[in-house]
Amino acid sequence: MNLTEKMEKLYAVQSRLSAYSHAMSLIFYDGATTAPKKTAENRAHALGILSEESYKISTSDEVVSLLEELDGEKEALCEKDRRVVELMYRDIKEMKQIPMNEYVAYEELLVKADDVWHRAKETNDFPLFAPVLEEIFATQKRFAKYCAPDMKPYDYCLNKFEEGLTCEKCDEFFSALRSRLVPLIAKITSAPQVDDSIAHGTFPADEQEKFSYELMRTIGIDTDLCGLGTTEHPFTTSIGSHRDVRITTNYKEDNFTHSMYSVIHEGGHALYDMNSDDSFAYTVLDGGVSMGIHESQSRFYENLIGRSLPFCRFIFPAVQKCFPEQTRGYTAEDLYRAVNLVTPSLIRTEADEVTYCLHVMIRYELERRVMTDELKVCDLPAEWNRLYKEYLGVDVPDDRHGVLQDSHWSGGGIGYFPSYALGSAYGAQLLAEMRKTVDVDACLASGDFTAINEWNRQNIWRHGCMKTPSELLKNALGTDFDPTFYTDYLEKKYSDIYGI
Repeated sequence: MNLTEKMEKLYAVQSRLSAYSHAMSLIFYDGATTAPKKTAENRAHALGILSEESYKISTSDEVVSLLEELDGEKEALCEKDRRVVELMYRDIKEMKQIPMNEYVAYEELLVKADDVWHRAKETNDFPLFAPVLEEIFATQKRFAKYCAPDMKPYDYCLNKFEEGLTCEKCDEFFSALRSRLVPLIAKITSAPQVDDSIAHGTFPADEQEKFSYELMRTIGIDTDLCGLGTTEHPFTTSIGSHRDVRITTNYKEDNFTHSMYSVIHEGGHALYDMNSDDSFAYTVLDGGVSMGIHESQSRFYENLIGRSLPFCRFIFPAVQKCFPEQTRGYTAEDLYRAVNLVTPSLIRTEADEVTYCLHVMIRYELERRVMTDELKVCDLPAEWNRLYKEYLGVDVPDDRHGVLQDSHWSGGGIGYFPSYALGSAYGAQLLAEMRKTVDVDACLASGDFTAINEWNRQNIWRHGCMKTPSELLKNALGTDFDPTFYTDYLEKKYSDIYGI
């Protein structure tokens, strides 16, 4: 075969693998949204078979031999084909280090874990979840030894979600944030608190759902290509390619802003996935390059845009239309202050911008200690509660509002959480760069996201996985990542709101 024929064969393999991914993503989405409660075993059976077939295709002698040949000829490939070979060869070499029976067993375990986590959270029963969580951590440690014996196991996990991220880099990053955020939080909590009563009341779920679709359309999501579902813990997933994306939320009828900002957050993820270059469909280049970059987009839309004063002024008439009685007597400025209330809280997904990273730091510390055998899984609830008291000054009433609140561990997302803090900081610097050429406030005042989305499309979205996270950021920013953009943004915004 000549080089062109080899690449055509490789793209055919990827197309076939994307079909398996499509089926597995649909099964996962169904399980998290509408599947009956007692059907996890059925899904695990299907996913076990599908993941085994996907493993066999990926690690077959034919595919490995093809990639070895192409890797040896990579200098003759175009940039796109060279990146495809690089990513696919890297992933398959790693996959081959994991015995197939263990790979399949882990996929089945995650289905079981998701089901057990839902039941454990619903019944406030961490001991029910603990055995499967122990197995997940143990598997992650074992896979790390298989795939990266020279790396610390937790560094391996971090690197899976953000290429190049290590504990050392995380410690430096979090130290920089803590030095600025802790004094800022102290100043805010000593100042008179803002009134957030506009967010509280009775807001029927069906009206919130209508408002959710309004929000999706406002930020530029094509709802013919992106669906909205409900689940315990909101998430976004692509079904096979960027041409079918699903976001989820949940509705609290006593506070409409919970679903409002989860929809905008997941909408940011969706916009990133949906706007990969069309030529990347059904290849390893499709979708976001890392979770840090992904969270830069979700946190960008949720907070930097969604909690800004111009956006609150624009969206307030829609809020009034959906909830006329509940918002009577309030103004857009009341909404702005309410959604920027800073107060230490229990739930990460409901946390304000200023205290949010402390929630992430707690999870990072706990994960690292379990992965280094300094902490046992059975001791997570007590240590979680202790750190919440130390970091945020709050008492955790039960595990449902504590260690069981997030779905990430049940999905094997060990090492994911730092991406939220990194993404928040990436987003602030991206916004500063965007403002050099885009009148962001004018766009928000008119509700026209065209210029904002086009900047993100050109600098982030369209590139898919063509560049590494650091390359993508450097190209978009014209300089290196600097977390002080984020802390400067927080200090300026909240000093204005609180008059400190």
